[in-house]
Amino acid sequence: MSAEIIVIVGATGTGKSDLSLSIAERLARAGRPAEIVNADAMQLYRGMNIGTAKLAPPERRGITHHMLDVYDVTADVSVAAYQADARQAIDAIIARGAVPILVGGSGLYVSSVIYDFQFPVRDAEVRGRLEAEVAESGVGLLFRRLVERDAEAAASIGPHNGRRIVRALEVIELTGVPVSGQLPEKPVPWRSATVLALQHPRDLLVQRLDQRVVGMWAAGLLDEVRALIPLGLERGVTASRAIGYAQALGELHETLTEAQAIAEAQALTRRYARRQVSWFRRYREAVWLDAAADDLGEQAYALL
Repeated sequence: MSAEIIVIVGATGTGKSDLSLSIAERLARAGRPAEIVNADAMQLYRGMNIGTAKLAPPERRGITHHMLDVYDVTADVSVAAYQADARQAIDAIIARGAVPILVGGSGLYVSSVIYDFQFPVRDAEVRGRLEAEVAESGVGLLFRRLVERDAEAAASIGPHNGRRIVRALEVIELTGVPVSGQLPEKPVPWRSATVLALQHPRDLLVQRLDQRVVGMWAAGLLDEVRALIPLGLERGVTASRAIGYAQALGELHETLTEAQAIAEAQALTRRYARRQVSWFRRYREAVWLDAAADDLGEQAYALL
C-alpha cells in the first residue's frame, strides 16, 4: 500500500471499529502490523464506555489502540490538543514500521489530523464575553447568531454544544472568516492517506441508531453515568453534554423519564449522524462503501 495512513470515517453506527479491526488483522497476516488511533471525541474520556460504543480491551483483538481513555471527564479537551497528540501517535506508529489506522466519526477531529489544519488564535476577553452571554441568555441566542454567520458550522456543531458554539463565534470575530472556511476547499494533506467512508441507506441507519440507543440503556448506561458522577461528570463541560450521558443524567435527576431520555437520545443521535454524513461528503478523496455489504472487509482491503 502506498498511503501512509488508513482513515475510516462515517456516521455513528456504521461499523467503523469492526472494519478497522478487520483491516488490521488482514494487514498483520500480510506481514504489515497495524495500530489504531481513535478519532471519536467522546471516546477520549475515561469511563465513558457504553454510551460511546468504545471497544473494551478484550474486544480489541490484541491490536494496539491509541487515544482512548486519555482524559478525565472533567477535562475540556481542545481539538488542537487532540491534533498534536494524535499526530504524535501516528508518527510513532510509522517509525515502528507499522500502519496507522485513524478511526472515528468526529469530523473536525479527523480533519485536524489528516489535513494541514491550522487553528486560529484565542482571545480570553472575547471568549469570556461570549460565555457571559450564554450564562445570561442561554445557548440558543448564540446558536442563532452562528446560524446567521456560518450555517455550515452551526449544522455541524448543533444547538446544544455551548463550548463549541462559543469557540466558533470567537473564531469568526477574531478572523472574520467562518469556521467552515478554515478548512480550504482543496485541503492540503498532512500525510498521504486512503480514506474509506462507510454508509447505510437512511432507513436502515435510523433503525440501527434507534436500536443502538435502546441497547445502551439495556447494557447499563445509567449505572455507568451514576459511577461517573462522583468523578466529576457533571462538572465536565463537554462530557456532561455528550449524547446519551446528558439524557441519562436527566433520568437520574428525575427531570426525564426513561422513555423520554431514550427518545431524546435517539433524536439527537439521528441528527448527529446527518451532520456526520454532511461533513464527510466534503472529503473528495473518500471512497464510500456499503457498510452492510457481506464482503466489506474484502472490499476495503482490496482498495489498499
